[in-house]
This record gives sequence, structure tokens and C-alpha cells, in this order.
Amino acid sequence: MMKNWWKWICLLLLMYVIIVALVVPLVPGSESVNITSLHPGLQRVEITGYNTHFVQEEENLQCYVSIGKTLVKGQNLSVISETQAAFDLILPDTIPDKNVGFYANTDYDGTIYLSTAMRMEGFILEPNTPWKGDVITVKNEEQQFFGFPFQPNLFETIRNLMFHVPMWFTMFFLMTISFVMSIQAMNQKPEKDLKAAAAAEIGLWFCALGLITGSVWARFTWGAWWNKDPQLNGAMVVFIVYATYFILRKSVQDEIKRARLSAVFNIFAFILMILLLMVMPRMVDTSLHPGKSGNPAFSKYDLDSSLRMVFYPAVVAWGMLGYWMYRWQTKVNQYKNEENEG
Repeated sequence: MMKNWWKWICLLLLMYVIIVALVVPLVPGSESVNITSLHPGLQRVEITGYNTHFVQEEENLQCYVSIGKTLVKGQNLSVISETQAAFDLILPDTIPDKNVGFYANTDYDGTIYLSTAMRMEGFILEPNTPWKGDVITVKNEEQQFFGFPFQPNLFETIRNLMFHVPMWFTMFFLMTISFVMSIQAMNQKPEKDLKAAAAAEIGLWFCALGLITGSVWARFTWGAWWNKDPQLNGAMVVFIVYATYFILRKSVQDEIKRARLSAVFNIFAFILMILLLMVMPRMVDTSLHPGKSGNPAFSKYDLDSSLRMVFYPAVVAWGMLGYWMYRWQTKVNQYKNEENEG
């Protein structure tokens, strides 16, 4: 029992990650804003929230529009549903700042905010035009419940962060083990070759899971199952290269020769993986992944304390599971090798 303590920790962490990642709700957020011109100078703004409680908090609801550093309070506020509210906005034909945002505030939901470019027919953006408006201080109440951060482009798929990213981390961890074992196998150590193959095999499984979860995520955030993203395409190349590694192993019968050839190929595959997944996406301007091509990384805009409470245990849990599977696959490979020799 004590010998396998880390396996129990792995199972407990996995249960915690899966349950919490799927059960914890998203905090209220602003999904979209629709603007209709009633007549020159008067606009009707309809804000759509997500997980909001506009009806419940109708008496406390306040809506604002920010233009640069100026806040303008909405008039004639009406609540349509728990997630929809509308208000009138008096604006001139010329807007002096492109930095336009929309706020909705209640005591329960806190302040939700959506920043968007002002694109309304009949309006002209002139940064040098003086703006005269009432400066209003918005109550910035925090939500009164625990939840994951809301992002308009991610919605509920932000939960995939606890699966997709740790699976790639686990793949890198296992492929690094395979790389080290292959270097040692070059010195005529066939047992190291079996460990290298075991680590690469489990790593390839995690690579496949990373591709599947990434493709699902891309469908909801980028609009297609597969995109011309260098990191996504590079991951597929890595999968094919490591799959070729196992084809090579099957084609060589001599144990020593197989170990050396496999080691050389595996070292090449590992270096190629680093180049395709870590170096190249940072050198091009077409990557859609967070942290690449100038895109903000998760830690910069939505990896808050609630996500960290699940994401960090997820990295540890999936890594421990990968290592557990690697040890098991090593024993399987050793058993098969002894059976073939016998």
C-alpha cells in the first residue's frame, strides 16, 4: 500500500481535476452587444450576458458605456431576461476615441465588461475631437460566488484547459524520457532501448489526445476542426514522425542493430519536435495559439486563481498518469522481449 502511495495520489488528483473542471460554473460575463439607431443622437443598446442575473438584480442593475476615459450612464434601462438588458444612449455623431467598452453592474454578478470597436452607421471616429460627458464611477463589485473566468471567444470550452494543455506537457515529459534513454541505448544498452520505446509509445498516445482535444477546441474558438496553424500542423508532423519510429523498430530484427537505429531516429524525432512545437511557432506571424505571434498567453488574461486551483493539479495528475503508464509499458516490453528470446 505505502509502496504505491503516489499512484493513489495520481488517482485522487485526476478525480478532483475531472469533477471540478466539469462542474464549476463560469462567472458572469458579457457575451455580445447590439446597437440600434433610434434617431440621430439616440441609440438603443442591448447587452447580452452569460450566467447573469439581470431579473433577480433589476433594481441594482446599472449600465454604462466607456469612451476613452469617460463613462456615460445608460438611460431608460429595461430588463428583458436574466441575460439580456437594454438601455438608451445619447451620443454625438462624432466619437472621439476608438477605445469603446460596455459595462453592466449588479451587486450579485459584479461588473461585466465587453470591449469592442464602435462600428455604427453614421458615426465617425475622430480622436482629436473634444468629448463632453459626465464622468461616472462604476461600482466594481466582485462576484459573490466561485467560478471559472468567462471569455467571449472561449465560453464553456475554457474547461478544456485542464485537459488539452496538461496532455501536451505530459507528452513532452515522456518524449524527454525517451530521448534520454535513447542516448544511453547508443552505448549498447538494449534495456534502455526498451524503456525509450515504452516512453515514446505512451507519449504518442498523449500526442493523439492532445491533437483530438486541440481539434475540438479549434472548432469552437477558431471556427474549424483544423486550421493553418503552424503549431497544430507541427503537432501532426510530430505524431507521424514518432509513428514512423515504431515502424522502423518493427522492421529490424537484430536487437543491437534495432536499438542503435531506433536511438538515432528517436534523437532526431525529439529535436524535430522541439523545433516544430516550441521554436517555429514563435518565429512566424500566423500562429493562433495563445502566447504565439503576439497573442496573449493564458497567464496574461484569464488564468486566474480559480483556474490555477485546477490547472496546476491537472498538470501534475496527467504527468503522474503518463509516468505510471510508461512504467507499465516498460514491463510489458521487457516481458515480450524475454518471450521472444526464449
